[in-house]
Order: sequence, then structure tokens, then C-alpha cells
Amino acid sequence: MLTRRTRRRRVLVAAAALAVVGGGLASGGPAVAGASPDTAARACPVLADSEGWYDDNRARLQQLIDRYGRCGGEQDGPRDRTAGAPVAVFDWDNTVIKNDVGDATFFWLLRHDKVRQPAGKDWRTTSRYLTRPAADALSAACGAATPAGRPLPTSTPAGTRCADELGSVYGEGETTGGEAAFAGFDHRRMEPQYAWLAQLMNGWTPGQVREFAAAARSENLKAPVGALQQVGSSRVTGWIRYYDQQRDLIRTLQRSGFDVWITSASPEPVVDVWARGAGVDPSHAIGIRSVVERGRITAHLQGCGTAEDGDDSVITYIDGKRCWINKVVHGVEGAAAEQPLPVARRQVFAAGDSDTDVTFLRDATGLRLVLNRNKNEVMCQAYDNADGRWLINPMFIEPKQRKADPYPCATTGYVNEDGTSGPVRRDDASVVPDQQDTVY
Repeated sequence: MLTRRTRRRRVLVAAAALAVVGGGLASGGPAVAGASPDTAARACPVLADSEGWYDDNRARLQQLIDRYGRCGGEQDGPRDRTAGAPVAVFDWDNTVIKNDVGDATFFWLLRHDKVRQPAGKDWRTTSRYLTRPAADALSAACGAATPAGRPLPTSTPAGTRCADELGSVYGEGETTGGEAAFAGFDHRRMEPQYAWLAQLMNGWTPGQVREFAAAARSENLKAPVGALQQVGSSRVTGWIRYYDQQRDLIRTLQRSGFDVWITSASPEPVVDVWARGAGVDPSHAIGIRSVVERGRITAHLQGCGTAEDGDDSVITYIDGKRCWINKVVHGVEGAAAEQPLPVARRQVFAAGDSDTDVTFLRDATGLRLVLNRNKNEVMCQAYDNADGRWLINPMFIEPKQRKADPYPCATTGYVNEDGTSGPVRRDDASVVPDQQDTVY
């Protein structure tokens, strides 16, 4: 028996499909002249009917596609600087796929002895933000027996302590003894835990890293949903799935003439491997970009905006994602890449799931799709929905339960550059009131 929500969704889906064929107001453009309704429907790409879409989200996405895509011909919408196409940007981890490709690759590296002893056996050379306690803890756990530049034996019983310390610093941002692992960074431009994965690939070639990522991808796609794997002394997530709904959305946008991009806070060679599975060419994937010297990855990162290569201070993270999108997609260099572009130059559509995505989501001019993972800042903006362009959808696999307490939007929902908390604000600087969780 169909639930009331399912019946309503199917009515809305049918209405959206009719709008595409009939050239009504929702479609933003006429059907193909002289064509039968069936021919017109085939000519104008339509999202697949899926139970995963909440309420009228699918219908509203279809309206966006019809308006800005090749069947709508919206002339004043934002366009790509080179191709004249409307731009769509997706976050990757937990937006296009369930779980995290960076984590999967990190676990694979530890299980296959691919993390190298750092230069001078000094862990501080791996990140400018690594604290002294963390460097000391890593030195104590991983020892000095392995020569600098050689892989550490993290897959062996003798390397368990080293694997555990590496896992704690990467995954928890602290040592196994509970001390902070990173300090001194801009919390809206850098997440040093994420950056550290790219920096730990020091010494490998980009091609080798893609091979590592491909092996991890194969394992995680084959593993059953819910599978765990042994890394050091811990059992950790061992599976990943593409969201069919998001792959269909990407394909439909592409068929409609959108220029579709991926942005991720995982290393770019890793994202390149996974992007093809969603129909996105690696040339349209933006991840953490390492400085490469003599064909090998270094422990330094490429810069964006006012940060130069090797400054290691900005990655594809919160405001850093805006910078990298503006730089790579829109061709903006220097300090201007750190600021919102004029409306006519921004992406039409954006999708994300976390506070790491909130800035580039806010920049989107058409619709902003958020998968609900109970993240404060992005959910405050999405539920407040000040301009009516936010869509909230439960995760397509293993959706979160309803957050019992309101999101603390008016007090601590926003993370400042120095890591302190403050209120979430609208574009006009007014404070977003606390929001209840209603889409789950």
C-alpha cells in the first residue's frame, strides 16, 4: 500500500514530467516543435522515478534542469566561463557516495604498508600544523628502525601500535593519549586531518596513488553493506556505495547541458578514481592538490587565493572549497577567488552533506541540495531556507535518525576561523534562530 508521502511524491513527479513535455511554466521552455509527447519527453532529459527523493525534491530538481538545461534556454542564468554551460557542483563523500573515499584509501595504505617513514624520521615534516605531542607520539609508536622514506610495517603485528597512532591522529585529530594532534590553522580554510592523508602520500607518484585508490575502491564496493575491516587493533568501516539517485541526477544534468564538477576534501588522485563511477571525468574533479616534484608527491600542497604553493594553508574545505571552485571552474586567480563571484558567474546548482560544504552551497544561485547528516551550520542554513532555494533530503542509504535537540543556530552553530563557535548568520547578517530537525 502506498503511503500518503509516496502518493504525493508520485503526483509531483508526474506533474514535473508533464511540465517538461507540455512546456508549462515549471519547465521554462517549450516541447520540441512538431514532436509527439513521447518524442519530446525523450528529447528533454528526465530524472528517474526513485523512492529515495523526499517530498517534492525530485520535482523541484526537474524544474531546475528544465529551466537552465538545453530544453529551457534560460539566457540570464550563470554560465561556465568557457563552454557557456550552467554549472553544477557536487561534494563527493557522503553526497554522491555513502561513506568516505579518503578514509577507505587511508585504511588501505595502513593495511598494505604504504605510509613512509618521514624525512629525517621527524613527523613534523608531514604537516606544518602537527603538534609536538603528536610528533612525539608518532615517533614513539612507529620507532626509528625503518629508514627515512621507506614504508612502515603497519600491516604487521609489530606495526600495530604505529597503525593505531596514525589512525588516531588522522581520524580523531588527537593522539591515542588524548592530546591535540594539530593546531594553528584557519578552521574555515583547512582541516589538517584531511590534508594529512595527502601529505602522507609523500614519495609516491600520482599514478601509484591512483592504483592504491583503485584497489581500495574495488574492495569497498565488493564488501557487503555494514562490513568492517581490521586496521591495527581497530575494526573500521570497510564498505562504500554510490548513491543511484545522485548518479542519475549527475547524468541527467550532463545530458541537459550542465557542466558538472566534483569537489572533495580527499586527495585529488583518489577522487579521480572514484569520479568515473558517477560519470564525471577526472578533469572535472577537484580534490586536495599536492605539490609534485620530479614526478613524485611531496608533503606540500598547492595553494589557492592568497596562499601560494607550499603554503599548505588552504584546501577544499568550507571557504577553501569556494576558493578552489572559483579558481578551477571559473578561472579566478588571487584574492578574488576567496570571495563570492558576481551572481551571473556562480554555479546554478550545488549539493553537499556537511558544514565543509556550506560556503559553496550558499554561492549556488538556483537550488542547493543537502543530505541530512545532522551537521549544525549547513542544516541551520538549509532549514532556515531564507531565499527558498534549499532542498533537504535524508541520506539515500542508512539515513540518520531525527536529531532530538534543535540545531544550536543562534548560539554555537558556526565555527569561526580560530575554532571558536558563534551564531549562524544569513546574508544580511541577521542571526538564524535554532531549527528543529524535520527531514530524516
